[in-house]
Amino acid sequence: MESVWRFLKSKQGITIIGFLVLVILVVVFYSISPNQTQAVLNSMIRHSTPLILGALCGVMCERSGIINIGIEGHMLLGAFMGYMVNVWTGSLVLAVAASMLTGSLMGLLLAYMSIKLKLDQVIGGTVINILALGLTGYFYTVGLTTSGKIMTFPLGPLADIPLIGPVLFNNGFITYAAIVLVFVLHFFLYRTPWGLRTRAIGEHPEAADTLGINVIRMRYMNVLIGGAIAGLAGGFLTLESVGSFERAMTNGRGFIALAVMIFGNWSPIGAWGAALLFGFATAMQTQLQFMGIDIPHQFVGMLPYVLTIVVVAGLVGRTHPPAAEGKVFEKE
Repeated sequence: MESVWRFLKSKQGITIIGFLVLVILVVVFYSISPNQTQAVLNSMIRHSTPLILGALCGVMCERSGIINIGIEGHMLLGAFMGYMVNVWTGSLVLAVAASMLTGSLMGLLLAYMSIKLKLDQVIGGTVINILALGLTGYFYTVGLTTSGKIMTFPLGPLADIPLIGPVLFNNGFITYAAIVLVFVLHFFLYRTPWGLRTRAIGEHPEAADTLGINVIRMRYMNVLIGGAIAGLAGGFLTLESVGSFERAMTNGRGFIALAVMIFGNWSPIGAWGAALLFGFATAMQTQLQFMGIDIPHQFVGMLPYVLTIVVVAGLVGRTHPPAAEGKVFEKE
């Protein structure tokens, strides 16, 4: 009995209890108002997609020992380039590739500043954010038209499952890719030699180096992959969610993705659960406005950001980041 109580008080136990409570609430509200419940859940998935992709970028970088404050910049510039390639070529495939390539190049810039130049990694990420904001603001042209955006497509009979089907199995390509990436990266991070080496260079790079692991090459590779994933998050905004581009349209999602990563304890599946929580808060913000709740819209719009502050403040001292993150590695 004591061991059960100890588990329930642990972070894993609290997570499981919270998940079960959420499932019960969803079932209860679905029985009362099916249409509104499904609308909230659809909105939750839509709002959580860029957050989980940004958080996966953070996991890839920080598990390798590189702090990435520039996720916002990766996303913003990836969104802009994906949109512009869609305008120029009319090809959504090329537009998605451009978003990922742009994010990867920004990751290369961060890796070069952090590894080669040994610049403070927080400053390097801030440079990327400012650079992305300036470039997109300067080159953006009003009135451009695209050939369209990525449409949703149902996954056969799965989309006909009550409640779950329309929410999980009737989405666009990037949303499906985000969900698949969560499980793929979690498997590779914890079940493969590459994952073991990645976690080793983030915890104790000197020891990893003595075992023959090329720390510098792995850090470059992982930050490039993480940047591509963050670029895909930006591509989601302009190519699947909105279909257009606006200045500073990421609107702080990159920083919320960092909170999602911390809340998920630097693991892909944990980060996905946290992203769904933040997506739910944003969906409720929108739903409350549609329902005409007599609350000033500024306070309703604060919900996701207040949740970010509460989560990060509440986890101080309870989470343990990779030991070597932010530290310069000097090969002996």
